[in-house]
Amino acid sequence: MSVIVPVYNVEGYLEACLASLAAQTYFQIEVILVDDASTDGSGRICDAWAARDGRFQVLHLPENRGPSVARNRGVSLASGDYIAFVDSDDYVEHHFLEALYDALKENRGEISICGSEGLHLKAGPARLLSPEEAARCMARRALFLWTAWGKLFPAELAKQIPFDSQALCCEDLLFFYQVLKRVRRIAYVPDPLYHYVYREGSIINHGVTEERCTVLPVLDWICGDVAGFPEIETCFHQIAMDTAVRLAMQSMEIGTESSVRDYLKRFRNTVRFHFSWRALTLCPDKKSVAAQLALCAGVPAFGALAVVYRLIKSMRKNGRG
Repeated sequence: MSVIVPVYNVEGYLEACLASLAAQTYFQIEVILVDDASTDGSGRICDAWAARDGRFQVLHLPENRGPSVARNRGVSLASGDYIAFVDSDDYVEHHFLEALYDALKENRGEISICGSEGLHLKAGPARLLSPEEAARCMARRALFLWTAWGKLFPAELAKQIPFDSQALCCEDLLFFYQVLKRVRRIAYVPDPLYHYVYREGSIINHGVTEERCTVLPVLDWICGDVAGFPEIETCFHQIAMDTAVRLAMQSMEIGTESSVRDYLKRFRNTVRFHFSWRALTLCPDKKSVAAQLALCAGVPAFGALAVVYRLIKSMRKNGRG
């Protein structure tokens, strides 16, 4: 079994990540560390682990190319029958790989997915899912998201689907969508075996940027590609609306008034493009329903709702709600 870990400037988190992989109860693994030209001490930490544990190997890239290129290089070196991806600022439980492997074999699944801790996702019982059910889970933000991590893939399948280096911050979405098109049986393990660590400087937690907005045309493309399969198409319309609303909320925390207004107009257009009452029924909660309806109505309505949400949040934080 091969574990691919793209590494870039995470020296404060890397030891915990690698220690959790070294402690795996599924012992016959290779851990491929792809140092994406880190400028801190991450590369030295990778070398130290490779020197003391023969299951670890390191590839140092000569220049920073991004996580997609790093993952693809790692996959090309993988010799295991199965591949898991772990982000270098996260960590996993000691039975992470064993549980995913057992779930896949016992349920005759083609891939397996575990629960995660750190993203406030709703959990559910262990079960076998179809691609349609998996898409519904992502739309409802229940069980799991579209990330590459927290999952186990046959190496043959992973090698067929390279990560798109042009996708910037939505490479996981494209990858997992292509996986869904190729599998029929997905084993889900509810245990939170993967720990997502919130890191202030990461792309996903660094405010709204043009780079992060590239997820929107990707979702447009997916909805077009899956057209004709209503069960899955509706789910991705909801994912697109939910993503636009979350970006809209975050955009109001940064930038000038004019830049925020431009972003909000773009996100409003995305919600209107993908809106349907059927997709709205997949919203994870009433708050999300209200936010999507408000943004669809227009920027002023969404701005007013955001102010109300912030006021309620502030009151709760101060113990008055």
